Formats: sequence, structure tokens, C-alpha cells
Amino acid sequence: MIPAARDFWFLPLGGCGEIGMNLNLFGHAGQWLMVDCGVTFEKSPVPGGGNRVEMPDPVFIANRSESLVGLIATHAHEDHIGAIAHLWEQLRCPIYTTPFTRNVLLRKLREKGIAAPVLTVHPGETVALGAFSVTWLPITHSTPETHALLIETAAGTVLHTADWKLDDAPITGPAIVPAQFERLARRRVDAIVCDSTNATQPGHSLSEGELFEGLLAAVRGSEGRVVVSCFASNVARLQTLGHVARLSGRYLGLLGRALDTLVSCARGAGYLEEDFDPVQAEHLGYLPPGEVLALATGSQGEPGAALHRLAMDSHPSVSLAAGDHVLFSAKTIPGNEDAVARLIAAFESRNIRVTHPDRVWVPELGPEPEPEPPRRPLHASGHPCAEELRQMYDWVRPRLAIPVHGEPRHLRANALIAQEAGVPLQAIGSNGDLFDLLTGRITRGAAPVGRLWLEERKGLLHRC
Repeated sequence: MIPAARDFWFLPLGGCGEIGMNLNLFGHAGQWLMVDCGVTFEKSPVPGGGNRVEMPDPVFIANRSESLVGLIATHAHEDHIGAIAHLWEQLRCPIYTTPFTRNVLLRKLREKGIAAPVLTVHPGETVALGAFSVTWLPITHSTPETHALLIETAAGTVLHTADWKLDDAPITGPAIVPAQFERLARRRVDAIVCDSTNATQPGHSLSEGELFEGLLAAVRGSEGRVVVSCFASNVARLQTLGHVARLSGRYLGLLGRALDTLVSCARGAGYLEEDFDPVQAEHLGYLPPGEVLALATGSQGEPGAALHRLAMDSHPSVSLAAGDHVLFSAKTIPGNEDAVARLIAAFESRNIRVTHPDRVWVPELGPEPEPEPPRRPLHASGHPCAEELRQMYDWVRPRLAIPVHGEPRHLRANALIAQEAGVPLQAIGSNGDLFDLLTGRITRGAAPVGRLWLEERKGLLHRC
């Protein structure tokens, strides 16, 4: 299967019909361009418990690696970059990304002893990659330097949105610039490959800037230690919590290796330079409880993460007590509900207060809790709701919409929004389907797809 000079194809090997594990291919004139290469976490038997790390089987493109002109990492989330260090030896192509994501990715590659070429691209830059011309368009998300990609060829043009939202106050990095996307309508975009995660949600997502007051009030309203758990890659949330620590008169501390790593990467790219001066973790245990604000990994209930060790009272630096407050500033990823519920139950059995934005009740863990009173928001999604999707389609006005990054119900909802917004064609498919970006036709099952799982202790990959 070789794309001709007149062809322009999209071929997802992961992330289409599911959330996570993104691996996207674009084909033109005998060449392929890869966008993202991520992992997912599935419930499977794993020594010590937890979820198994899985990733797309790249056999289709690995067998054509001589035609692969490059791999673009759109942003630093694990479902977009987590598989690169494990699969690069099969691909052996240059990697292109922005400074923050480069810092994160280089650490992963160096841990495995891989000297892959990782080239830095800056916002707004256009790079020629073989038969493809790619322009990096800044777009807001829940990690810095996320970019949509305008991919142009002699045959046609596609906008690949990656993960995104419309955020007027993103805390880190610039707000989205509507004119940048409105101009695309005048350039004739053939297709848009678009994030569908929140397509079933009406309205508009919250801005990162709207969380500060709620987080500050929650911390100020706590007498004992406060532990906040959020995704380590959400640098904007970390910065907000740095401001909260200063204004509430608390010392900031980091609990968890992922936080230490991401903070180092963020600072190396010029972020977290204001109001973010954490004390050493081992000092937190000696401070007065009312002066402690700790950030902890493990919001999804992962065994061994800092939050789990705090719940089990086995963390080497901090021991929580009755009257302390654990605050989740993260939604629960589908599939992790039981693990998170058990984590909450472990804290509450010790009279430690827990606040969660979307708490799930598991009956076998006890009676249904009393509903919490209304409060200011503590978490904001990084993905577009229906109103934002409609706005993007109105700006760009493509001929074809291809929903990705979502389960089938999300893809259908996104396609309906595109249709209602006046996009003439919509194409819904799944991993392994070949999409013709110029006509909208789909060749079902054109490429082999599957999953690999990582045996972490031995560093071995196995087919699922």
C-alpha cells in the first residue's frame, strides 16, 4: 500500500474509536508522516497490581520505515508520547516537537539508552518533512505547548487538531488566537482530524484560570495538611497551586517522581518561574500541619504512587492524620473508578477529609456519602465540549471532518456537530481504516492493527 502523488491519506493505528494510545499516519507521494505515538493503561494482571501499559502495534509502518519521513509529538501527555521510547528502534526516524515536550521525551529516551534525534520546533514554525509541509499552530490544552498541525501537500491540506480546548486564560502559554484558525478557511482545508473526547458534553469547557479561587478557598478552609493530586503534566495547574501556596501561607512540597521530573522539564522550558519554590519532601513531615500544601501523584489510584502510599500510611516523608484534607484536582479516567473509590475509602477510614470533583460511589465500600455542597470548580478538562467543536468547524470550514480520540459514541456526536455546523462530509472509522482525505471514502481494515503490552521489569514487549 503506497500512496501516489495524487493521494492524501489518513491512517490511524491507535486512538480512533478509543481514548488514548494515539498513533496517526498521513500518507502522500510514497511517503508517510507519523503524528504521536502513545500508550494506554488497561486493567490486566500485573505483579504488584495496577494497570498494564499497552501501546499500538506499529507493524504496518515498521515494515515501511524507509518511507517514514518523521514523527511529530504534538504534546507531552503519555497517550501521545509514552510509546516512543519503546517503539523508536522499529521506526528509526527523526522526532519533531517543541521545547517542553522535548525535555520530557529526552528523559524517557535516555532512560532506555536510545539516542534518537529529537529536533526542536517553535510555535508558528513551518517545517518541510519530505513531501509534507507542516505548520505548528499553538492551541490550548492541559499541558504546555500543545499544537495543532496544518499539514500541506501537493494533493491537499489537513488540520490535525491533536488534543485541544478554547481557553482564554490558560495560565501557562498564550491563549488561543481565533484569527489563526479563521485564516485557514480562506486557504481551503480539505479535512480536519479532530479530538472528540468531550463531544457528548454540551456547552464550553472551563478555563484553567477559573480554578484559582476554588482551589484557594479549599486550601484556606482547611486546618490541617492539604494534599492536592493532579496530573503532573498539567503545568498550569501546578503554577496555580504555587500561587495558592503563597497566598495561603503554606510551604509547597512535591510527592512523587513524576512530579519531580515534570517540574524539572517545565523549568527547563521557562515555566514555573514565579511562586513555585517547593521545599524538600522530607521536610514536610516536620512542619506544622497548617503550613503544608503537598502536591502528590496518583490521582487515578495507581498502586505505589504517592497518594496510594499516603492512604496506606506508608509514605517515607509524610504521614497524614485525622483532620487533614486530600483534594483531587483531576477527573477519574474511565476504568479507574474502583481504584479511586478504594483510595478515598482508605483516607476516610482514618478521618481524613477528601474532596473529589466527580466522586463515584462503590456500594461494597460502604453507604452512599452525603452529597457535597455546591462549590467552586477544582478541575477543568483539557478537551473541547460541543460549543467549542462547533466554533472550530465554523472557523476552519473544512470539506471533511474525521472525528478521532474518542469512543464510538464520542465520534458520532462529533460528526453530528460537524454536520450541523455545515461541514459537507463526515467520516467515522476506527484503527486500521484508511481515510481518503480528498473524497472522504474509507477503506475498512486496510492495515493490520493490534496492541503490544510492556513487561516493565524486563523491558520486553509482547503482543496482546
